[in-house]
Amino acid sequence: MTSAETRESWVPMIAIALGQMLMSFNVAALPVSLAGMVESFGVPPTTIATGIVMYSLSVAGFVMLGAKLVQRFGSTQVFRVVVGLFAIAQVLMVMAPAAPVMLTAQLLAGLAAAVIVPALVALIAHHYRGAQQATAVGALGSARAAAGVAAFLIGGMLGTFIGWRPVFGILVVAAAVVFWLSFKLKPEEARPEIKIDVIGVVLAAAAIIMIVFGFNNLNRWGLGVARPGAPFDIFGLSPAPVMIVTGAIILQCFIAWCRRVAAKGGTPLLDLSVITSGQERAAVYALFTVVGLEAMLNFSVPLYIQIVQGRTPIETAIAMMPFNLTVFFTAMLVVKLYPKMAPRRIAQCGFALCTVGLLWLAWVVRNDWSAVPVMLGLITFGIGQGALVTLLFNVLVTAAPKELAGDVGSLRGTTQNLAAGVGTAVAGALLVGLLSSGIMMRLADNPLLPPAALTQINLDAINFVSNDRLLAIMEASGAGPAESLEAVRVNTEARLQALKIGLLLMALFAALAIIPASRLPGYRPGEIPDGITPREART
Repeated sequence: MTSAETRESWVPMIAIALGQMLMSFNVAALPVSLAGMVESFGVPPTTIATGIVMYSLSVAGFVMLGAKLVQRFGSTQVFRVVVGLFAIAQVLMVMAPAAPVMLTAQLLAGLAAAVIVPALVALIAHHYRGAQQATAVGALGSARAAAGVAAFLIGGMLGTFIGWRPVFGILVVAAAVVFWLSFKLKPEEARPEIKIDVIGVVLAAAAIIMIVFGFNNLNRWGLGVARPGAPFDIFGLSPAPVMIVTGAIILQCFIAWCRRVAAKGGTPLLDLSVITSGQERAAVYALFTVVGLEAMLNFSVPLYIQIVQGRTPIETAIAMMPFNLTVFFTAMLVVKLYPKMAPRRIAQCGFALCTVGLLWLAWVVRNDWSAVPVMLGLITFGIGQGALVTLLFNVLVTAAPKELAGDVGSLRGTTQNLAAGVGTAVAGALLVGLLSSGIMMRLADNPLLPPAALTQINLDAINFVSNDRLLAIMEASGAGPAESLEAVRVNTEARLQALKIGLLLMALFAALAIIPASRLPGYRPGEIPDGITPREART
């Protein structure tokens, strides 16, 4: 077979990469638009975080169904339809008059993305082979990172000088372009023999919804004992942790059900053969961790810069630019290391860099995110994160045969979006919880804040606010100048402490992830004899 026969045009990859960028741009644009949405809708920042969670929740919950739809009706045809659905969601986003409409738009966008995610992997497998396929997978990771850079740059500029709505208007136009380019893709035949496992869909969606909703409401409903904001209690306990445990149990039931369907010769919602080996499971665990860490950082930094410091979206974009650019270039260049280093070694180095970067940030962060030491920490974390996401995805893709590309795509989509939803929810709950604890400790026996002044502070609903906003609240409540300044001091110290402790805990998660990373493949591509697949080399 000649190279002319095997080498395919890169034109289809443009449509595939832009499809990835649509989803990544949408997710990255939400944090950078945080302040504008808070002002437009009159809601706390954690409500905007719920929009991110809503998107991730719908993707993670239904991406396995999306993979089967791709297999049943053909990747090209399905991709074209759901890109149109994504465009409709963005129109709704632009026109949203209130937070519930925004949340609905993100839910709809997530449902469209639940089909786009596996379609992208199937389209790559349908169009490319060998070295071209590895390059295409790397390009998909780079497209994800590039969309993050573009979202922060464009979103920052438009959010500062015009408003946040045009940021999502760009996605409407981009979706139309992708729809047009989809006619450049090679058609794929439908497979009527593929059946949709309805029970599997219900179990998977129920498990993921329970887990993500539980994490998202830990702070509001209570970590243990039910708080006043909980909709109900279970013998005095908060429903949030109960939902998480219940979701984990249902997830195990889903896995058992998939095994049962496969044993009877049926088509399970997820072909578990894509994670049969410990190395493939290790790749999933590591992918979940690194995407969760990225989501936590992407929520924490814009929260601190826009809500706490009261800066503009463009200043947020500038502060995050070192991180986003580093992720982009690392995701693109890490493929150069594949012939020289084993996946195991690259992953271990990646998580070590993430750990060092987060520890450094926790030590040097002050009230100025533009400081050079802080940028060095973001760059260090970005190198590790960019290398890991591309590497781990490549491990999963190369380990599975072409006919399981959709299952790999759904596994990747479920893992990444479940991690993004849980990471954002945990970051919000963790930072608000740490803030509440810090403020309560500083208020105890504070002589400058007598009980009369404390009545002006809703201790059951402490959240992140800027010093100017807090000062205005205190003055409007009739507090004296000394009491107002003391409240601002307490707020400032507690916020910074919450951020530092949060970064330290994130560093701990990154360090622990080195354990599953050590179980990744230890071979280099050149060490596998011709004719033996990576999966066979592991057995």
